[in-house]
Amino acid sequence: MAYLLIKWLHVFSAIVAVGANVTYGIWLARAGRNPEALPFTLRGIKLIDDRIANPAYGLLLVTGLAMAFVGGLSLTTPWLLTALVLYVLVALIGLLGYTPTLRRQIEALDREGHESSDYQALARRGGRIGMLLAVLVTVIIFLMVVKPGLWA
Repeated sequence: MAYLLIKWLHVFSAIVAVGANVTYGIWLARAGRNPEALPFTLRGIKLIDDRIANPAYGLLLVTGLAMAFVGGLSLTTPWLLTALVLYVLVALIGLLGYTPTLRRQIEALDREGHESSDYQALARRGGRIGMLLAVLVTVIIFLMVVKPGLWA
């Protein structure tokens, strides 16, 4: 029963984290057509990222490790080890790339406006980082669901 409760919390956390992240592109596209909405949109994305998505990603790690422990699964199982390495990569890219870029994007918007070259460069950078993170998270989800035999 403990395993199933942990698994439920793990899946719920994944839905919350990934679901929140998936909306960012939609919000940014809509705000791009209405620049007056950009400050509200970017601050909303930052709030959701800081207070909802990132804590849910943290809970994913805790519950994933707990499931491995309770379920007697070795962390060196190929699909799990690969997913953990990708998770660390996602965390590093998010913390060192996406979060500071979003913060600087908000600052550039406040300081220079949405048409400034600084803001535009940061918006493109944020978009590229976001796409990279989306691909990596999609691979992690694939590994978690399919559990492919990667090597013997």
